[in-house]
Amino acid sequence: MILDGKQIAAEIRERLRKSVEFNLANGLRAPKLAIVLVGHNPASEIYVANKIKACNEVGIEVQKIALEEDIKERQLLAEIRKLNKDKSVDGFIVQLPLPAHISEAKVMSTIDFRKDVDGLTPMSMGRVIQGLNAFRSATPAGIQQLLEAYNISTAGKHVVVIGRSNIVGKPMAMLLMQRPYLSLPNMSASSMGDATVTVCHSKTQGLAKICRTADIIIVAAGSPKLLKAGMVKEGAVVIDVGINRVNGKLVGDVDFENVAPKASYITPVPGGVGPMTIAMLLMNTSVAYSAKLLRFKME
Repeated sequence: MILDGKQIAAEIRERLRKSVEFNLANGLRAPKLAIVLVGHNPASEIYVANKIKACNEVGIEVQKIALEEDIKERQLLAEIRKLNKDKSVDGFIVQLPLPAHISEAKVMSTIDFRKDVDGLTPMSMGRVIQGLNAFRSATPAGIQQLLEAYNISTAGKHVVVIGRSNIVGKPMAMLLMQRPYLSLPNMSASSMGDATVTVCHSKTQGLAKICRTADIIIVAAGSPKLLKAGMVKEGAVVIDVGINRVNGKLVGDVDFENVAPKASYITPVPGGVGPMTIAMLLMNTSVAYSAKLLRFKME
């Protein structure tokens, strides 16, 4: 069965649209998201355009801050500090990747975790590990939401995560291992968690054997068609986070045509995880807005 991220994301956006519409009708302002884009990376420009389009669709105010490729690191950090203090901005993101001369670690460490709607700062990740109020990373949170929508529980399941990036692999593993918890206002307690997690990567030996023991496989390795049919047991759930362009066509990290017949559930590329990532960014922005409105403090 196909896990239709496009459809579930559309349902989330519709709920958010109605929430914004209700607030506006009652004299409140719309939530506001700022997006910082450094340079002219073609893929980043497409991603940012998609995020702006989604914000416009639900009524979230969006501000794009376009900075030149050669901006000095200290200047970028100064822009981030301005956004931290800007009371009109509920949340913001810095689109990755950054130019080589800018430290991603410094940038992430400068963002106020209370406005970190991408959930990528060290503070956000650390608080999530400890079960404290913080925004979950958008892609892992989107995967959780997609599994919940199809009533796929991770409790007691063996989940193999292929990839150890700070954006997907590491936070995904953290969320899967945790006990379900109640997070911020407007967010329900997640039924995801309580999983036994194995994290694999490019240096892992016996990857195929490990994958065949998995009830759920989440692939975020950036390697086209890495996961083959022989690596998947019958009835496994397969989540493909990969986005690769091969011969002008978008393909995932999963050999979809051959893996799909063995999987009980599988995400397509495109139309699977990607739309969910943007939906969770919008949801996090809405939560940041609500937290401010309710004077709820993440401390």
